[in-house]
Amino acid sequence: MIIAVSAVQGTFLEHQNLLTRMGVESFPLREQADLERPFDGLILPGGDCDKQSKLLRQRGLMEPIRERISQGMPVLGTCSGMILLARQVENSKAPYYLGTMPITVRRRQLPSFQVNGAFAAIRSIPMRFLNAPVVTEMDDEVEILSLTRGEVTAARYENQLVTSFHPELTTDPSVHHYFKIMVDQSIKRRERGE
Repeated sequence: MIIAVSAVQGTFLEHQNLLTRMGVESFPLREQADLERPFDGLILPGGDCDKQSKLLRQRGLMEPIRERISQGMPVLGTCSGMILLARQVENSKAPYYLGTMPITVRRRQLPSFQVNGAFAAIRSIPMRFLNAPVVTEMDDEVEILSLTRGEVTAARYENQLVTSFHPELTTDPSVHHYFKIMVDQSIKRRERGE
């Protein structure tokens, strides 16, 4: 298993460090040439979504990433990564996002704080929020994985996993383990020719 981490801007090193501690191979995705390397999943980190979007477009990465996600490649988007994946962003002036996940998000809805909360079937993990977005609308097929202060802060749709919080800024690998299982399942489906 190899996971690419978008490294044009943001907390990509923190994601890579966490994956390394889990024994998962990863590499930074910065240029089109990096797309030639084999990888089984992608992480879009937290950071500045406007800068990330601009750099992804300038480097010719936006469309290839959108295509791979649409073809079923697992992707994890944290904070800004959630915004990039959203089909619609409420308080955005331009459609700079990938638009692959059928959710609407509102930017900078939650202030900066840390709390322990439930994620998926896990009762309590540390969640670090930094001017975080929240999901305000979603299609029926989207599964809610976490609620914080009454807001949807983690969700899954098919091969896409998003969190408002930054799991890479804590020492808890629960979200990354969940994503690893998604990638494992994707690899097995590919091996069976599905």
